Amino acid sequence: MSTTDRRLTSLRPSLSRQQTKRPAAAITPVPERPAGGTTWQTLERLGGTVTGVHGRDWRPRYLQLAEELRAKIMSGELAPGTLMPSETELAESSGLSRTSVRNAIRQLREWGLVRAEQGRGTYVRAPRQRVRRRNAERYQWEKDRVLLDEAERLKTGAIEHDTGLTVDDLKFHAEYTRVEADADMAAALRVEPGTPLLRRVYWTSSRHENAPLTMSYSYLPYDLVAANPDLLDAGKEPWPGGTQHQLYTLGIELDRIEDEIRARPPSPDEAELLDIDPGVSVLTVRKTSIDTTGRVVEVADVVMPGDRTELVYSHHLLRWKT
Repeated sequence: MSTTDRRLTSLRPSLSRQQTKRPAAAITPVPERPAGGTTWQTLERLGGTVTGVHGRDWRPRYLQLAEELRAKIMSGELAPGTLMPSETELAESSGLSRTSVRNAIRQLREWGLVRAEQGRGTYVRAPRQRVRRRNAERYQWEKDRVLLDEAERLKTGAIEHDTGLTVDDLKFHAEYTRVEADADMAAALRVEPGTPLLRRVYWTSSRHENAPLTMSYSYLPYDLVAANPDLLDAGKEPWPGGTQHQLYTLGIELDRIEDEIRARPPSPDEAELLDIDPGVSVLTVRKTSIDTTGRVVEVADVVMPGDRTELVYSHHLLRWKT
């Protein structure tokens, strides 16, 4: 007997024991493969059906379990606050290994549907407040509000616009510091490295949730905003009319705002503050505000949880001349 034969023989008893630990999966009869192997392979990979030709579900078993549990959560069968079955219970009911069950629960966490509480178990998560930013419309809406009187500007703000919440539903946080421009921010603001900047950190949260909806790091040339001392005082926040009205007090009108959107893993601080589950990315918008003279007057990095944020853009196209 060769070395390979002996190795295979030694594995057979353990494989047999492992197979008896769980019930055999139901096998769906597979029809004869039609001509054209590539087409059939594609059907198998996608798990789809075309005119009665059925392919197997080739998704990993843990993902199939996660999808089944998600369907129960979305239908309300597993309501918010419900304690999820234990790993042992799910393994027994599904016929999967504990490892596969853990992978399924991890997938549910990454979808933002459940949360683990140390020593208590895993619970179905209540729906999180979502943010829907229509930036193309939002920036013009902000600019139009600049010319309104203060009473009107106090009624609502950009976060309310994005969430449908009211001022009374929200908690605001603002921190102001004076910093020097590093290479990245100097390039973005088109100033020399070391130029004094006003760095503003904002976050806003619903009074019904602890985690902020978004975070924003805003940078403006310090000498520019120092012309109005009120703009250096974080105690004036939230400012009625936001940044565009603050710039208006300096005689600045914006011509355009440019957005650069990226997805990346959160930093540890961002993950903790925004209550982001492992595996969930953040969406970042670098928002560059340019005035009517072509000068960059503000650069802001907005950080949003990827599992509860939608970015919506609509652009009207010029008609062809006929």
